[in-house]
Amino acid sequence: MDMSSAIHATVSAGSKGDVLSSYAETYDRSIREPELFWADQIGRIYWQVPPAVVLDASHPPFRRWFVGGLTNLCYNAVDRHVTDRGDQLALVAISTETNTTREITYRELHDEVNRFAAILTHLEVGKGDRVIIYMPNVAEAAFAMLACARIGAIHSVVFGGFAAHNLAVRIDDAEPKLLITADAGMRGGKVIPYKPLVDKAIEESMAPPRNVLVVSRGLDPDLAWMPGRDHDYWAMRDRLADARVPVEWLESNEPSYLLYTSGTTGRPKGVQRDVGGYAVALALSMETVFDIAPGQVMFSTSDVGWAVGHSYNVYGPLLLGATSLLYEGLPICPDAGIWWSLCAKYGVRTMFSSPTAIRVLKKSDPDFIHRHDLSQLKYLFLAGEPLDEPTAEWIAQALGKPVIDNYWQTETGWPAITLQPGLEMRPVKFGSPGFPNLGYKMKVVDEHTGQRVKPGQKGVLVFELPLPPGFMTTIWRDDKRYITSYFQHFRECVYSSLDWAIQDEGGYTFILGRTDDVINVAGHRLGTREIEESVAECSDVAEAAVIGVPDEIKGQVPVVFATLRGATAEQGARTNAANAMRQSVENRLGALARPARVYIVNALPKTRSGKLLRRSLQALVMEKDPGDLSTLDDPNSLEEVRGALRRGPDAGS
Repeated sequence: MDMSSAIHATVSAGSKGDVLSSYAETYDRSIREPELFWADQIGRIYWQVPPAVVLDASHPPFRRWFVGGLTNLCYNAVDRHVTDRGDQLALVAISTETNTTREITYRELHDEVNRFAAILTHLEVGKGDRVIIYMPNVAEAAFAMLACARIGAIHSVVFGGFAAHNLAVRIDDAEPKLLITADAGMRGGKVIPYKPLVDKAIEESMAPPRNVLVVSRGLDPDLAWMPGRDHDYWAMRDRLADARVPVEWLESNEPSYLLYTSGTTGRPKGVQRDVGGYAVALALSMETVFDIAPGQVMFSTSDVGWAVGHSYNVYGPLLLGATSLLYEGLPICPDAGIWWSLCAKYGVRTMFSSPTAIRVLKKSDPDFIHRHDLSQLKYLFLAGEPLDEPTAEWIAQALGKPVIDNYWQTETGWPAITLQPGLEMRPVKFGSPGFPNLGYKMKVVDEHTGQRVKPGQKGVLVFELPLPPGFMTTIWRDDKRYITSYFQHFRECVYSSLDWAIQDEGGYTFILGRTDDVINVAGHRLGTREIEESVAECSDVAEAAVIGVPDEIKGQVPVVFATLRGATAEQGARTNAANAMRQSVENRLGALARPARVYIVNALPKTRSGKLLRRSLQALVMEKDPGDLSTLDDPNSLEEVRGALRRGPDAGS
């Protein structure tokens, strides 16, 4: 049987994939015979028109999966489940901030998404148009994403905690026809007005959207409306309550969404995802990685603004016909047992969270876990940042369940390194996410030669071509940057993760941190250049260097070293300037980017060519060897830094 016949036979039979019983056999086939392997997975989703070609890798590093196939993410996530499981819960949206819970069946989700899609079309949004979604973790955010997918619009969800400048930068890059927002979000009982941030971002933007759709939650009594531009979601929803909007069938490789991630240049990168490859990869991972079957419950604590939120709050569980819990609130409010009470109430099978959240919970009595019936919970997955062994051991002992670290990036779209309990559960090794996922041909290479290093040796984690389905397809409107950012670090054309790693003799991979100037704060990637640019907005600042340092709760936090234009000896002047820097960062990038500490010095360590020695700064903060300083321009600069560290920060704790 030729490949075309095999594709049509697989789709017609509705096959859910030829998954073998052994991880080693299945993985080997996925990288040795990628076309045959992924041809077997095509039937995991519905195709209006089956693909004609499984893989087109004729223009590396680009590749196209399931070429010619027509499908739709919304149809696969919603419509196709209405007949058989219309009364099953699809989405449960819980907010401990507003003390509300919404239980939404697949039939109700279908109605809500159609209403939202009708609003989009009424506002002249269509196939290929971009829509920015700036929302808290509420049901309407998921409705908006699915409605965009339904009509072929390209959504870009921006985390609701980002400041106006950050939002403006993303608006200018995406050039959206519509921006969807809420009146406000909440965190820890504090109302955070979103609409003023949106108004400020649009004022700053060079490519403002024509329309703004506002989902008022009744949280901002001072909500201001701009006539002609701003539209009331609830009023439009009432008018279009019975609307039905046809599905737009998309070729597999058309863009589904953009998700912006920090870059070393200070300009965020619009990670572009496809439609068909992403859907197939997520459907496979729900079974093999997360061990979820239709009708079972998954609880991802991520925000929809992050990659995990896209893949495992919204699309992944719904593609499978499972139930997804969507949570707005802190993990310790009203008490440290809230997540576990939800697991017990809804019979959660697989939970997905972050090491930062577990480190927060670690401060509480484990009885908050033990008092709840977690008999149906099988696994806790953690991702977003390196998982330290003490945290992993604590939660594993407290839960009495397997705790599975998994490694991926915004770029990968789904786990790249993980254990696969739905396929074959292999032993957990704390500190390691495990083994490469299906389709990921990975190796650890020397940073200079690009040659594979021996087990136990540190190197750069790379993935060989072709990259699997679900992986980013390019950077939005910037193929050249896609190539230079990820594929030109070595002589061989491989994707560089820009992460240090080690593989042990048993094949387990350990992630050691970034090779570039990106830091990971509570699972959120922040470019040090972005923070430095925000610090430089302060008129007193002459120069600044930002580094990431370990933090017990957040994993990493940003620390600033800066020189001033004037004298720096007077303590009051230093304190005022340092506080202004922290506020400038918060205003431009949001509270999560605010530096933990600011040190003001008379000189920063640089090479003779003027390059800031950030790694040496980081080593000094961590009381380690600053390394080879033979190229240091001013030897006194190191003593400046050491003196500032002895003196203590000029702002921050």
